[in-house]
Amino acid sequence: MNARIRIHLALAAAALATLGLAGTAAAQTFPSKPVTLMVPYPAGGLSDVIARSVNNTLGKQLGQPVIVENLGGASGSIAAAKVLNGPSDGHTIFQGSPNELILAPLAISSIKFKSEDFRLVQMIATAQIAFLAKKDLPVNSVDEFVEHARKAAKDGKPLTFASVGPGSFYHLLGEHLSKVTGIPMVHVPYKGAAPAEQDLMAGQVDFFLAPYGKKYDEMQKQGRVKVLAMLNGERLESVKQYPAISESKQLKDFTFRIWTGYFVKRDTPEPVVAALHKAITGTLGDPAVHAALEANSQLLPKPQTLAEADKAYTDGTQQFRSIVKTIGLQAQ
Repeated sequence: MNARIRIHLALAAAALATLGLAGTAAAQTFPSKPVTLMVPYPAGGLSDVIARSVNNTLGKQLGQPVIVENLGGASGSIAAAKVLNGPSDGHTIFQGSPNELILAPLAISSIKFKSEDFRLVQMIATAQIAFLAKKDLPVNSVDEFVEHARKAAKDGKPLTFASVGPGSFYHLLGEHLSKVTGIPMVHVPYKGAAPAEQDLMAGQVDFFLAPYGKKYDEMQKQGRVKVLAMLNGERLESVKQYPAISESKQLKDFTFRIWTGYFVKRDTPEPVVAALHKAITGTLGDPAVHAALEANSQLLPKPQTLAEADKAYTDGTQQFRSIVKTIGLQAQ
């Protein structure tokens, strides 16, 4: 080995050691200021409720306040892009799902980031999906809905469905429903669940396949919306008052759920990711957090190791990209 090669190797080793020391130092001082929990939808929706069920306890785990920031628009991609444009120091956590990080880049041509630009730190919850209809839609079951939708389309007045943005999971569900039934339907995108719910209650849109929250129970009791079914394979105890869609005749296999997780930029130092993982996992073990999430009918997954989280995100990315391909969604 000549002297020049030895010098290059020594420099490389020194650089790696420096990076390692920097990462260790970052972990020892992290967090050095308040942490932002970025929610990619307006206040009032289920995503916001989840964040505010977690942030105070997470702040105690981290030893710094965790401040919720709501930034809606473009299927959540505006908030995601803001996170990516910030520093990779772990002081901004993205509360994300397949909506913003997997589907939006496939549906909106102006989005330049990729799913792989983010790293999943820990799964938070899995949401059940409710089949919501406007109060005066003349149906009381999923099978009645399908027949009504078919007749409306034949009469040249296809039903409209809400989503939280183009390419969102709820957009895909509506398109997939149209495809499997062979019934034309019209997509109406919103910046989040809250404005979509407002228009559903006002009768401006016909139905919304939405993440279920307890508030829908009260809305149904008050006659403001109809909950036709849950997109579950069986009737669950927590929502036993509603049929599982598997109980219908025409859409018995139309079963779906969606997960929410906490993400950071892919190049965040490993010691910082490990510190966040420990704090988030500890937060999920808190009885008050557990109760708050379950009160909103969130299904709590078993905490994952970082390796398990990496695999879950990779598998989820492949799954949703496959759905996009199946329905032929084109970026707009």
